[in-house]
Amino acid sequence: MIRLQNLSLQRGPQRLLDGADLTLHPGQKVGLVGANGAGKSSLFALLRGQLGADGGDCLLPPDWRIAHMRQEVDTLERLAVDYVLDGDTELRRIQAELATAEAAHDGNALARLHGELDSAGGYSADARARKLLAGLGFDSAQMERSVGSFSGGWRMRLNLAQALMCPSDLLLLDEPTNHLDLDAILWLEEWLKGYPGTLLLISHDRDFLDAVVDHVVHLEQRKLTLYRGGYSAFERTRVERLAQQQQAYEKQQVQRAHMEDFIRRFKAKATKARQAQSRIKALERLEELAPAHVDSPFDFRFREADRISSPLLDLQEVRLGYGDKVVLDKVKLQLVPGVRIGLLGPNGAGKSTLIKTLAGELDPLGGRLQRGENLVIGYFAQHQLDALDAAASPLLHLQRIAPGEREQTLRDFLGGFDFRGERCDEPVLNFSGGEKARLALALIAWGKPNLLLLDEPTNHLDLEMRLALTLALQDFEGAVLVVSHDRHLLKSTTDEFLLVADGRVQGFDGDLDDYARWLLEFRARQEPVAAEPVGERTDRKAQRQQAAALRQQLAPHRKKAEKLESELGSVQQRLAEVEARLGDSQLYEAARKDELRELLARQAELKGREAELEEAWLEALELFEQLQGQLEAGA
Repeated sequence: MIRLQNLSLQRGPQRLLDGADLTLHPGQKVGLVGANGAGKSSLFALLRGQLGADGGDCLLPPDWRIAHMRQEVDTLERLAVDYVLDGDTELRRIQAELATAEAAHDGNALARLHGELDSAGGYSADARARKLLAGLGFDSAQMERSVGSFSGGWRMRLNLAQALMCPSDLLLLDEPTNHLDLDAILWLEEWLKGYPGTLLLISHDRDFLDAVVDHVVHLEQRKLTLYRGGYSAFERTRVERLAQQQQAYEKQQVQRAHMEDFIRRFKAKATKARQAQSRIKALERLEELAPAHVDSPFDFRFREADRISSPLLDLQEVRLGYGDKVVLDKVKLQLVPGVRIGLLGPNGAGKSTLIKTLAGELDPLGGRLQRGENLVIGYFAQHQLDALDAAASPLLHLQRIAPGEREQTLRDFLGGFDFRGERCDEPVLNFSGGEKARLALALIAWGKPNLLLLDEPTNHLDLEMRLALTLALQDFEGAVLVVSHDRHLLKSTTDEFLLVADGRVQGFDGDLDDYARWLLEFRARQEPVAAEPVGERTDRKAQRQQAAALRQQLAPHRKKAEKLESELGSVQQRLAEVEARLGDSQLYEAARKDELRELLARQAELKGREAELEEAWLEALELFEQLQGQLEAGA
């Protein structure tokens, strides 16, 4: 188990943990939540031995194998599939020793190593690595590409696959869904559900946490609090505690009234019964759980548009793509004020292509695209974070688009995105991905858009900011079209779904559970993972057959040696128990002399048996190795 006792942890001048206690049992799947900067990643570094505790104890079983998702890539020339296989360091060790043994024609070592390779799953390793890559969205051709040819987000997928490939007793995953689309997240959920070890997971995706974890650890006020159940259960428990505080209670009532009013307005406008009911349930759940975030530092709204057109955008028989490559064809879509659409579809189907065309970053290849006279687009995409001026502060960014506005008004507005005091004046250069995303959303919110085009807006955002964005989108009067892997955001802010697949855009009559089932059927229709070359497969089959024949002939002798070793271990354990009792000083009192005499006799008996078994085991082991050498020489 993992035991943290009276633990203190400090990074620079900041105390992250102070007298914290936590016990986690083998096989538990635990979500680690807390505000950005609270110390979640530092706790991971402590568990991996990269940091030392400033006080108290951090205790892990010494034989545990720990796997983690790296945040950097340092072997750009490796092929993707080889890079993933590198995650299994034991496999790579055996393969390296096999190559050495083959070069030296060492039959004894070859037989032993083939046995180790079989035990380590080495013959199926390549197929397992390719299955991991396919689940995370890589096609067969991409698996044979070098790591350096992929973008940063796809390199993180490779790091995730490498961590999953590594046999482990403890798996540490820090924001594994940040660079995944919804398809890959659904696959990862199923993989993690079947993971047999202990899982510790940092994530800001509440639906992902609910699907995977059975406990939540909350890092707050330098303490660690363990909650039973998933993230929703954690929120409910925290609500009960916070509701006891008067200030929290008053803010809760304001939020409740706001959400009740929204649900009433929504019910009056709902036209699609199935999805309307699904969204009402999501809103009611949000109403119940939102008070768990009464201490959130975020509170903002999208400023109301000055004018509006209907339709805002109208596409008729539009063909979309890049250059001569057509990605989507015959697209018919009309966006009117108040419409709320979530885009679904497998990776690479064209969701981002559609949004970029609507935003004006791509020109349509054909058909008619008409923009409303008063159209004002608020477009959020990840590449826009890199377009921020690194030398400018949040305040300066806002002053550039609102030069005539009072500085205090701008500061108040930025405060809703948690840019307060000196943080308002600091250059973007030192900002985290989450802070840059918040600033990009602030600039959009200030611009009074009447159409929001959001491509993965929750990447890098913590749970508190995701909730604030959800509430702001619910209040937004314009049109919304969103691509997101955050199912909670989709369920709480959209009325309908469009499916982007097979070169078409069409309505999807179902909810996200229906989409998960559709996705399974879609994957089943895709091409299978490329098989290894026939010659290599034949060679490996012959190697397996040769190794199996050797193991069959040696099996009785191996079993005898293993049986003697097991019995020896049992005797040694009993002997250790007896000697532990003999270490009790009170045992040597006169009143316990009979007990002492019995224990001493038992000790002598066990030591004699230990010597006999040890000699028999060594003889059996020597015979086994002799026969192994003879058989290999004959082979």
